[in-house]
Amino acid sequence: MKSGKIMVRTLLLTAAIALFAGCSDNKETGGTASSTNPSATPDTTATASPTPSPSSSPSDKPSTSPSESGKPAATASPKATAPAAGGGSSPASADPQSVSVLVNKEYKLPDNYKPADLTYPDVPFLFKEKIEKRMMRQEAAGALEKMFAGAKKDGINLAGVSAYRSHATQTTLFNRYVQKDGEEAAKKYSAVPGHSEHETGLSIDISGSTGACAADDCFAGTPEAKWLADNAQNYGFIVRYPKGKENITGYQYEPWHMRYVGTKIAKEIHSKNTTMEEYFNSTAVSN
Repeated sequence: MKSGKIMVRTLLLTAAIALFAGCSDNKETGGTASSTNPSATPDTTATASPTPSPSSSPSDKPSTSPSESGKPAATASPKATAPAAGGGSSPASADPQSVSVLVNKEYKLPDNYKPADLTYPDVPFLFKEKIEKRMMRQEAAGALEKMFAGAKKDGINLAGVSAYRSHATQTTLFNRYVQKDGEEAAKKYSAVPGHSEHETGLSIDISGSTGACAADDCFAGTPEAKWLADNAQNYGFIVRYPKGKENITGYQYEPWHMRYVGTKIAKEIHSKNTTMEEYFNSTAVSN
């Protein structure tokens, strides 16, 4: 009887140990399942945000508009700005300091404008005095010296007649012509003050060394006039008021009036037998 009780106790103890072991296995499995549950584990993988592609909008490009360049455009005319280039590759400049500045009956210089780099070219003139009308801007003066030297090599002796004129001098001269011939006639061969190319320091009237036909219609038939018409462009000068272009330039034919514009523009104008107005696609000037 006693041994039977011992056997029962042993069986009960064995059963209790087995039950405890079973409960311990279930708790551990549940913990593992919970730790591998996707819904319970935060996603720590970094997600790269897309890199924006470079913008190609016009607003990201540097502006080339004159108003944003930081340098105000100079205006040579109260009526309009200088026209864009038409027949040539260079734009007409409204800056009076530019050698390509367009000055005519429509486009004028600033009031009382005076070039800052006037000098006396080392060439013969019909007078000896070192006065205002002997002066030209430095670049034009240097080119003039080379042109006179080139002509001399070809047996042509040139002389200056009149180069730079101040605003005051042009006013006096124009008023004199008006008194002599009347305003309408004067405007065909002389410029209203502020509209004269002589005020730029880039123009000069040229004759032969004898002074015969100086600034006169008869100069057209001289060897000097022919040489200038054929060769001036090689030195950066043009016959500013050519024959047959009076309705475009607004002035009568003046084979003695030379204008410095630089060799590039001068050669293009000469090769096309055109004028500054046509080269720069400007409107024809009314008389």
